Amino acid sequence: MKNNIISTLIGSLLCLSYTVAFANPSAPLQSITSSTDIDQYITKRQVVNQLLTDALIAFQSPSRISQTGFTANIPNNLDFITSRLLQAYKFEPYRTDLLISAANAQIYNGNIDRAITLFTQAQTVASNDIDILSYLAVWHNFKGNNDASIEQMTKLASLNPGRQADIEHIINTVDHVVAIPLKTTTQKTYSGNTAIITLGYALNPDGTMNNILIQRLKKTLTLAKQSPKALIIVTGGMPKNHQTEGKLMADWLIKNGIPQRRIIEDNYARNMVENTLYTSYALARHKIDHATIVSSGSHVRRGQTLFDIASWKIGPRGITFDSVSVTDKPLSKLVIPSDEELLAIYRDALRIYGMWSYRSYPLEHR
Repeated sequence: MKNNIISTLIGSLLCLSYTVAFANPSAPLQSITSSTDIDQYITKRQVVNQLLTDALIAFQSPSRISQTGFTANIPNNLDFITSRLLQAYKFEPYRTDLLISAANAQIYNGNIDRAITLFTQAQTVASNDIDILSYLAVWHNFKGNNDASIEQMTKLASLNPGRQADIEHIINTVDHVVAIPLKTTTQKTYSGNTAIITLGYALNPDGTMNNILIQRLKKTLTLAKQSPKALIIVTGGMPKNHQTEGKLMADWLIKNGIPQRRIIEDNYARNMVENTLYTSYALARHKIDHATIVSSGSHVRRGQTLFDIASWKIGPRGITFDSVSVTDKPLSKLVIPSDEELLAIYRDALRIYGMWSYRSYPLEHR
């Protein structure tokens, strides 16, 4: 494998040499003879860098899927990313970051068993790594491997009691939010400064709003009329045809009678974690006491979990959250979250807490 990779790189460097020579015909040509030892110019560092660059290109591929608020790389991309990271690890076997990144690519791929195997492999190299222990505690818990999860939590408590308490808090927060019945309306009124947070949904290729997003806006309009003093935050910044969700959402609400002064647009968030972080900054600035989250029924529990954790972890503390669901599916079918929904909740809960999924330069991504 190493020889194949080095041969490929040698070929690339030879092509580059010819390109440079012919791009500047006035420069004196230097012959490349068979006696030139190209291998001496190929270092392990160059090979690893190329492998990680390949992984980054795959990660940034425009091939994406989107389902009710979930946008991610397609599985083939994720398997390719994993393979490049693991190839790089063969050259740098002390690099546990490569194994952690590869494991998290499999989390995104929905292959939790393989992710656990990779995290466990990383643990054999770095047995006291706090993040590895945290990942294994959470994902064993997700799989119902209670004894294995407790074992990791026990070791975590002996090394870093604060981290163990945090991981326990995250798991308890997920359990609490998942147990709250979904609802399509709210009759309760809140005192103090209130806000309505409407989460975006991927735009159509031509830059128009998907019907799912329009249904969220209709629900927002109803809530805005019920709470005429509430601030409205619309969040979504994945552009399509030079449009963003946040801008189109704000325009729709204004067109339907909501004063512009009540609306804050977030046109930058590219995913649910950034939706939460950027909105949290707005909540802090406006000293919000309570916020109602509007999203699809199969998405809203993830939103509330992330806002609860963000408020606890980075502030502002003391904000209470509830949620209102738009019925993308009958709520009777969403009483118990699917494995896919629960996986996304745990995955993004760790990200909002501050544990980056990809941590191998240049592939670094929260």
